[in-house]
Parts: sequence; C-alpha cells; structure tokens
Amino acid sequence: MYLQKEKILIPKNPNEFINISSLIEDTNDRIIEDIVSGSRAIYLLTSNQNAYGIGSNQLSQLGFDSKTLKETDKPILMMKNVSKIFSGNSSDFIFLLNSNQELFGCGYNEYGKLGLGESRKGEKIQKLTKIQNIPKGKIIDIQCGYVHSVMLIENENQNQNPKRKLYSCGDYGFNGLGKNKDTYEFTEIKSSLFENDNIILDFSVGYAHALILTMKGKLIGFGYNYFGQLGTGDTNNQLIPIQIELPKLRFNENIYNYHISCGFGKSFLYYSPLSNLEEDLIKLFERKEFCDISFKTENEEIIEAHKLILKYRLKDYENQIEKLQEIISKKSIKESNQIFEMIYSNRIINPILYFEIKEIINSNEKIEETMKRIYLNENENENEKDFIIERKEKQYKFPKLILIMRSELYRGMFLSVTEDTSNKVTDYSELNNKSFEIFEYWIYSNQIKEEIEITQEIIDEIKTGIDYFQLNQT
Repeated sequence: MYLQKEKILIPKNPNEFINISSLIEDTNDRIIEDIVSGSRAIYLLTSNQNAYGIGSNQLSQLGFDSKTLKETDKPILMMKNVSKIFSGNSSDFIFLLNSNQELFGCGYNEYGKLGLGESRKGEKIQKLTKIQNIPKGKIIDIQCGYVHSVMLIENENQNQNPKRKLYSCGDYGFNGLGKNKDTYEFTEIKSSLFENDNIILDFSVGYAHALILTMKGKLIGFGYNYFGQLGTGDTNNQLIPIQIELPKLRFNENIYNYHISCGFGKSFLYYSPLSNLEEDLIKLFERKEFCDISFKTENEEIIEAHKLILKYRLKDYENQIEKLQEIISKKSIKESNQIFEMIYSNRIINPILYFEIKEIINSNEKIEETMKRIYLNENENENEKDFIIERKEKQYKFPKLILIMRSELYRGMFLSVTEDTSNKVTDYSELNNKSFEIFEYWIYSNQIKEEIEITQEIIDEIKTGIDYFQLNQT
C-alpha cells in the first residue's frame, strides 16, 4: 500500500511513492486490509485487525495528546481488535469499531460531531473514547463530514426483514444533519420518504451534504447545495431530506449495483456491474457438470448447486445446508437462482433475499481467500483438481475453477459448450520441477511462498508459465 508525498513524508525522490506499510515496526502486521483518509491523517487497518495512524495529530486525531505528539511520519498503533475505521476527507476526527460492535472516537469534537454529548462539544478528544448511547442495532457504516457525522444502523427484527436507519450528530447550520436543530448525540434522521422503503442500499456524506439510495429506487438528499451538489437543479440548501430525481435505469441495469460518492462540492452516482470474475463464477456454476447438490423450489422444480463452494461459503455446512434447503423450498426458481448468485459472487444482488440468507453465509470471506482455502488444502477436493499436466513422468493437478479465474484461454475452453473434455497436457518442459512447484503454488494463492527467495530466475520462470497458461495478471 502506497501514499503520495506529504509534508511530513519526504521521499528521496520528489516523484517517488512511499511504501508506508513497510514502515510498520511489527513485520507480521504489514498486510493492509483497508486504508481510510482523514483531512490531515491516514489510517490503516491490518489483517490482524490493528488500526494504525500516520500524519498530523494537532487535533488529537491519532488518539494521543497533541502536545506530546504533533505529527508522525511512521504508522503508530492506535488500537487493537478493530473491525472498521471511519473518517472523511474533511474530518479531523475518527471512529474505530471493534469486533464487539463497540464504537470509539477521538479528534476535534467541534459542534459535537463525535456524538459524545453537549458537555464535550468543542473539545479535543485526546485519547480514544467509547461513544455511549449508540442506537441499538448493528453499525453498518459511518460517514464523516466537516462538522457532522452520519451513521447507518441495521435494526434486526425476528418477525420482519431488518430495517436500516440513519442517525446523525453535529451542527445543523452546515445543513448536513438532515434535521433542523443541533444534535450532540446520534439521533435518527426522520422523514416520510423512508416509510415503507427502509432498506438503504448506499449513502455518502460530503463536506456538508448527503445522498442516500434506497432499495425501491429513491434518491434522497439533504444539506449544503451551493454548488448544486444535491442534483436538484438549483442551489437551494436543504435542511431536511428531499427526494431527487434518479436517472432512468438503462436496459439490464439493476438498482443494487448503483453507488454514490460525495465530495466537497460535487456528487457522483455510478453504476458498478458484477466483475468478470463474479460473472464467470455464476456462469461456471450454471454448468451441470460442476453441480453436485440439488434443491427443490416451491414449485417442486429442481435447482442444482456446487457443493464445494457451499461448503466454504456457509458458516456451518452440515447444519446450514438444511436451513438453505428450507429457504429454497419456499422460493420460486427465479428467487432461488438469485440466492445462489449471491452466494457464489459474494455480492448483494437482492437485499430482501440476502437478509433471509445472510445468517448462514460467511459473508465477509472474499472469493480469492475462499479459493485459497479450497485449493491449498492438499487433503481435500481431489476430485475438483481435474486439469492435469504430465511432464517428466510427474503429474501436476490444476483445478479448472482456478484456471477459469486466472486465464482467458481456459475460461473460454472450460465454459464453452464445445469444450474439449481432455484433462491432460503432456508436454511442458520449459520449467524445472522446483520452479514449476513454485508456479503451481502461485496459481493457487496468487503469491510466492514466504520462505522462497525471489530471484531473477524465478521471475523469468513464472513469466514463462504466464505465457504458457495465458494468465491475466503478472
């Protein structure tokens, strides 16, 4: 992970990028899962769930006494056991959420934007402080503006689909609260526009405005509109939520794949379809020869799925498969297909159906990580390693699924209805055995084994393998 030149990060070459993850002292904590930008600081979340900060601490936005530590040009550990980091490009404050859904904040609490109550507004919160009186429910996201914060919480109800509600705190004079008074703790943004349409797909907060997209296709906005950033066709500020005309969906577009991004004086609404990998996975699992478990829909129609993927995408396969069968038995063939598409692709294609199945899915697993778990376990799934290269009297097995993910050539070969059923290639003498084993591991995991010293010879060998397999990435 890299950061462009900043005032306190001076590279030797003025055009150089600095690898700031390499500056983390703990060498076992240098895999960056997320990066969040504040106005004058950068926050890193590592794979070990540790939060680091780098940059200015003049307003205690790194969680330390600003007199003792004004700034740092190396990442410093702020907090352990962190699941999410929240800040904003206009924000001199930060929120950290731990795995127990406890929220902590620090930085400049001007106008009460940290939600700590009226008695602490205007303070510099010099150490991470637990935010009390958070509304009940699961914190999905927090977006930070200049003098306000907006929080999205999912309130789960056992008898109904979960409801998502927005809460805000800070100064209403800047128009970003969605209400017409200051609030120093997180309180609900209420509007008739959210009635019967409480599934919020996406929202974004800028300097002092916000836009929200709902499942039923409503675009809702409020706040500062001097530059026309609300998209209302005028420059009138809006203290409370109003509905904004949403561009008509084009052919074959889905509202669930639209996203919002708000900046200082501008906003973007953009369409993000499924990635090629996700589309290919869906296509792959529609192929009957890859499917080995059957489900009955409400009309007694049969829909087939891939047991291997379900095994690694369900939290507890043996027990959850029965729950999944029960859910599918009450759904149409169309809804059932959508459920499996969401499982395969790890994308929320239909929020209503997703709410029904999310408790049984490992929804935080990335596809790439799932594939590693499947194919780097040599004791399992031998039947899935069904593409074999024989060379020098030794066999190398490659799962078709991995080659489909990695290579346009094999994607076309295996997904084609005229696929050659041959599984063997007999001549591949360019690589020696050691290099081929390194290359095999790299195909599975997209990384080199840590104990392997990377030499120019290995790089050249892998390039040869890339050419042979016609792989997409280098």
